[in-house]
Amino acid sequence: MSKFINPFTDYGFKLIFGREVSKDLLIEFLNDLLEGERVITDLQFLNNEQLPCYPEGRGIIYDVYCTTDTGEKIIVEMQNRMQSNFKERSIYYLSRAIVNQGQVGNEWKFEIKAVYGVFLMNFVIDKNIKLRTDVILADRESGNLFSDKFREIFIALPLFDKSEEECETNFERWIYILNNMETLKRLPFKARKAVFEKLEDIADVASMSPEDRERYDNSVKVYRDYLVTMDAAEQKGIEIGEKRGLKEGKERTQLEIAKNLKAKGMDNNSIAECTELPIETIESL
Repeated sequence: MSKFINPFTDYGFKLIFGREVSKDLLIEFLNDLLEGERVITDLQFLNNEQLPCYPEGRGIIYDVYCTTDTGEKIIVEMQNRMQSNFKERSIYYLSRAIVNQGQVGNEWKFEIKAVYGVFLMNFVIDKNIKLRTDVILADRESGNLFSDKFREIFIALPLFDKSEEECETNFERWIYILNNMETLKRLPFKARKAVFEKLEDIADVASMSPEDRERYDNSVKVYRDYLVTMDAAEQKGIEIGEKRGLKEGKERTQLEIAKNLKAKGMDNNSIAECTELPIETIESL
């Protein structure tokens, strides 16, 4: 068992950034992410479940959902797997956070606070993605900012390849730690930034309560089962693809992944997002 929490697990990420006891960690991380733009002095965690606007709609559960001391809404997520329409999904999430600020009555004049989405991705969306991609509303020709009410930041963690000694900024130090936390025996950079001392305490697996440890262990199991299943299914898909054609190989791979994940207890909606298969196909397996 690793000494520190694996931040790529759902519960592990929430333990690090989604609790009152670790609020200052999230504040420091966001300030380093937005250095030179603004300073967050305090924030409040919001109910991370947003109910659908229509009866048959699905609710949205964010990893971390908070509001700053000046009213901006910030969504922070760790995503381990590429999902169909991932970019569109992120726009939808932020749009809901904007729409939910609406007020009934003629007195409301569409005064809205800015909404930020921070998406830490353990995969690469497409070949054009950079380590950090900042999306804003701007004029296409001049590049001038049109509105500061919508902002997305995508961080493709696999593209970060700096060593501990090569990290120059606090942003890079955060990314280095998140990428390597599960294999580290000690957290670096504590002499440079005091918050990393607290991160070392909070992320220490041995300091967890029995209840948190049980939930965390379960999330680690789901994470590792997913990785093993994906590797095995991908290899099998390659073999089938070589024999029967790439399209059929991909389809077989998706079905094989779906069957294995379903056998391990993953819910149908999550399986559909992982495999890009229709929910009806998942339910019929």
